[in-house]
Amino acid sequence: MRHDFIYLASQSPRRRQLLGQLGVRHELLLPQAHEDAEALEAERDGELPADYCERVTRAKLHAARRRLAALKGEAAPILCSDTTVALGRRILGKPRDAAHAIETLSALSGRTHRVITAVAVAAGRREWLAVNVSRVHFAEMPAEAISRYVASGEPFGKAGAYAIQSGIAAWIARIEGSYSGIMGLPLFETAQLLRQAGVKF
Repeated sequence: MRHDFIYLASQSPRRRQLLGQLGVRHELLLPQAHEDAEALEAERDGELPADYCERVTRAKLHAARRRLAALKGEAAPILCSDTTVALGRRILGKPRDAAHAIETLSALSGRTHRVITAVAVAAGRREWLAVNVSRVHFAEMPAEAISRYVASGEPFGKAGAYAIQSGIAAWIARIEGSYSGIMGLPLFETAQLLRQAGVKF
């Protein structure tokens, strides 16, 4: 079966932008008021970052499938994604406040970390999942540069307290992997999954 559009179960404007780059028509399928979307991202003791990222992505996909069924929406593939920033075995989530953002960016300064992005697609009874792992090396960031970046508001709502397409790029010495994956949706893997699901683009 061929599909003309997909549902994107993500509030990220960057993922919308990246799907647009592929030319994929999409409609948003966002959590309803009664859903606790944040609870899906709760960490479990001892869970490795890659396992966490894959589990959260699958949980988001299953929640989105239930949502579409409840809304009695038109049948179409659903895409979900989760991006996890990891420093060794440590998961660096979205900062709670400015102090937490400064702490996170200070930990990343002068070091290499991983950005793990999992993508899941459901169509009918079938599901597909792919995981992209990229490495990002930050130069040493002076404390005042970190403070300025946090004051801009950019770190909030973002795993690892930064967005690669923002002003923080002045301190990113190199990356290995997928730029779009670091943004939040690895386009190569996403295109492969969507083709498997029969999406036309």
